[in-house]
Amino acid sequence: MKEWKGNLGEKEYVVRELTIDNVNDIFRVQDIVLETIANNNFLSPLTKEEYVESISNHLMVGVFVEEELIAFRALAIPEIDEHHLGYDIGLQTEQLNKVVYQEITNVHPKYRGFGLQKKLGNIVMELLDASPYTHVCATVAPFNIASLKDKLSQGMVIGALKKKYGEMLRYVFYKKLHEDREASTEVLVINMGDTVKQQQLLEKGWIGTSILQKDDVWYVTYEEKGLYL
Repeated sequence: MKEWKGNLGEKEYVVRELTIDNVNDIFRVQDIVLETIANNNFLSPLTKEEYVESISNHLMVGVFVEEELIAFRALAIPEIDEHHLGYDIGLQTEQLNKVVYQEITNVHPKYRGFGLQKKLGNIVMELLDASPYTHVCATVAPFNIASLKDKLSQGMVIGALKKKYGEMLRYVFYKKLHEDREASTEVLVINMGDTVKQQQLLEKGWIGTSILQKDDVWYVTYEEKGLYL
């Protein structure tokens, strides 16, 4: 099994694929994280069945310090139904079986500030680069700045902004695997709180490619999508 190693201050960590034996530790970390987050709308916890499925498909990695699980990141092969994120970004039904989701990242509060979320993101993208999948998708709540930066740092773009999981507003992110995106020459900067304007641009074929802050206000940069799908 491949491993990735590094340091968290004076402690060494190792990243490896998770197994069924890690399920109880996964829930321990998830419960601790849920107790500490200020906005529960930012995190949609997974069930045991969802974690087992991710593990079974070799789509889940965890960070260990002295054999204690302190962080994890899960990918998932989604059910193909009317709620599939592939539809939100304009894919056709026959393309959906090549789509994988970035599902969840949890980092134990004691180990925040070391960039583990980004490190795990780079590792799962490395795994996907050698996979048969063509697209990776994810959802993030507006103003969840840490998660927005995380997805953008991996080269993902915003393809939609709509209500998902009931009535929760979410950006739908995606990345086309095995292919680089060409930057557009035309750019618009939109207030993150202006949902209608962003939705209008996305429906016209624009994509969100970065975020920035000016005078305590967050904005999203949009570019024309071109052939990137």
